Amino acid sequence: MGYENWKQDVFSYAKLLLGTDSPTGYTANVIEAIGKVAEGLGFRFEKTQKGCGMIVIPGRDSGKKVAVSAHVDTLGLMVRSITSEGMLRFTAVGGPILPTLDGEYCKILARDGRIYTGTVLSLSPAVHVFPDASTRARDDVNMAVRLDECVHSKEDVQNLGIYPGDYIFLDPKTTVTPSGFLKSRFIDDKGSAACLLTVLKTLHDQNLRPAYDTIFFFSVYEETGHGAAYLPQGLSELLAVDMGCIGDDLSCTEYDVSICAKDSHGPYDYEMVSRLVRLAQERQLDYAVDIYPRYGSDVGAAWSAGNDVKGALIGPGVHASHGMERTHYRGLENTMKLVMAYLGC
Repeated sequence: MGYENWKQDVFSYAKLLLGTDSPTGYTANVIEAIGKVAEGLGFRFEKTQKGCGMIVIPGRDSGKKVAVSAHVDTLGLMVRSITSEGMLRFTAVGGPILPTLDGEYCKILARDGRIYTGTVLSLSPAVHVFPDASTRARDDVNMAVRLDECVHSKEDVQNLGIYPGDYIFLDPKTTVTPSGFLKSRFIDDKGSAACLLTVLKTLHDQNLRPAYDTIFFFSVYEETGHGAAYLPQGLSELLAVDMGCIGDDLSCTEYDVSICAKDSHGPYDYEMVSRLVRLAQERQLDYAVDIYPRYGSDVGAAWSAGNDVKGALIGPGVHASHGMERTHYRGLENTMKLVMAYLGC
């Protein structure tokens, strides 16, 4: 089976998705971008009321229906209040590692559509002035956004149309290196979403059909815990494709596809996990089986909502999750190959 275009395709889709701001709750634009890709490949694209995207692929055996999912909502910030000096206090959307945001460029979307730029900074930002410039806590009490506008008061900021509840988009700083690394914020989980789009393109280009009726499900609100709480009726299995964890006593690297046996919500379906391990071995993939100590997925959301499905979780190994993340093409490739194997292709 030819995978010669995968590297170009997966990095192209990753750049598209990572270049489209989509913190949890503001995901219409990225779902629209996915819809255009799907429709350009000749697939019918549907949206749920909640805003998730779905592509239904008829399988060779219509007696079973499965889903593969990736989430396209990301971490971010939202304006919480405006200081008397015209700084923006913020609240986190999801769980970014706040100290990594010190000095990051950002954009602020006013509700009337105007966009402004700024920088996330410590409230002790100058070493020549503040004795605690290096030691002050980096959290939402001790950090704020400095606007790139001539503002000196709360009223000046409000006159720009900026108010509490406006989104703050963080610059992902997406880079693909000559050595094959993808480094960016929000590879969790746009790296996996790019993998699923590449698999879709492969099904189209090679005129392949999965073994069973398959829904490609692009969820939103995953970062706040209820991405795939709703699933279409009739599914028997859900394979979540999300980032694999790296660090501490885990086995996964950036070059592997990670198969999760258990996360914070408990074990995944034993039969599905065993099947994925067997497929990885049969296809001679670089893989690891790990337990994620602080993690939840779309499968957990689906189970918590009462969906009667088997569930498993795989994904490319991602270093420095919820910070400045990085993975390698080989990890993405092994993930795509395992998805293809799961689909019977």
